[in-house]
Amino acid sequence: MNVPFYIAKRYAFSKSKTKAINTITKISTIGILVSSMALFVVLSVFSGLKTFNLSFTNEIDPDLVIEPVHGKSISVTENEIQKLNNLKEILAYSFVVEERVVFNYGEKQLVANIKGIDSLYNKVTNIDKHILYGDWLLPNTNQVVLGQIISNNLSVGTYTDEHFLEVLAMKPGEGAFDSPEDAYNKFTLYPSGIYSLQNSDIDGKYIYADIHLAQELLEWNKNQFSKIEFKVANEFSENQAKKALVGIFGDKYQIKNRSELNDSLHKMLQTESIAIYLIFTLVIIVTLFSLAGALIMMILEKKENLKTLNDIGISIRNLKRIFLFQGMILSTFGAILGLLLGLGIVFLQYKFQFITISEQVPYPVEINFSNAIIVFLTIFILAFFASLLASTRINKKYLYT
Repeated sequence: MNVPFYIAKRYAFSKSKTKAINTITKISTIGILVSSMALFVVLSVFSGLKTFNLSFTNEIDPDLVIEPVHGKSISVTENEIQKLNNLKEILAYSFVVEERVVFNYGEKQLVANIKGIDSLYNKVTNIDKHILYGDWLLPNTNQVVLGQIISNNLSVGTYTDEHFLEVLAMKPGEGAFDSPEDAYNKFTLYPSGIYSLQNSDIDGKYIYADIHLAQELLEWNKNQFSKIEFKVANEFSENQAKKALVGIFGDKYQIKNRSELNDSLHKMLQTESIAIYLIFTLVIIVTLFSLAGALIMMILEKKENLKTLNDIGISIRNLKRIFLFQGMILSTFGAILGLLLGLGIVFLQYKFQFITISEQVPYPVEINFSNAIIVFLTIFILAFFASLLASTRINKKYLYT
């Protein structure tokens, strides 16, 4: 029998003669319970927010992208295109031309990204499934699809004939122009559809157009593109697809995955999650001071009992372990109950969506087993040190003075 653990269990679940010790012990256990519950709920919320935010970009971001290391464009040869067509690791790919340009509609003007796409673009991303009004653009036309926020800012609808939607891009090259009009390439566009991902950054960023129109607007060659976007075949991994693309293009271009495309967003979400975790960890540390205090008061109360145990052969080390185990039992009990309560709250929000961001969007939560492990280990480790600190009060000098 593990004598220190047996005695610790008796001390943990039996009432002390001193009412103050009972009260402090209950407060510390309840504090651990509430802290673990709150930390689990907050981590679940941040996991849900991360998934929620990334779900928007996942709709328009491909699995892999080839971009220029320097400059704004890449050039692809017919031989490279032939090799791309033979890649079994790639399910589909699309050439893209993208640039920030000026859009005019009536008296309103706006700067946004024109994104020239080819006919295979919708096999790489799912943007065409988010058309709010109208239809997706037809290839080899001057039709465009606008984000909802861009549409609202310009006050332009689909197939409107009140004004012409115009796009202007600075002409490449050097030297002076005779008039401001000569400095720009200008085209008339016809809005065929409006998309919405319910994300202000995305809905206010892109206007989709045919790739040939974008190349002509920027005066680019037919084999000159901003990037190539890829959808990886299901039976192959991202790394396998990357190696296959490196085999074609070498290191003259950079290859990014979906996470690398949204590196700043990932870092921001990660930083926020770590900051909240540290704040709640500080709350747990403060709570564990009451646990350490309760154990020290228990040691003072049980001084004569501890002296007797030492006299019958239980070492000082094992006497310290009694209160170390007692602290761990109380903290583990509180942590498990807190996790169960936190899991219940998160599940109720996930199932019934009591709290909402807007009328149609529930506040996102995600039940993640790793969050429960993080919470339990955090409390377990901190409680171990708090209990160890309290138990160091026991020594020969203390018992026999």
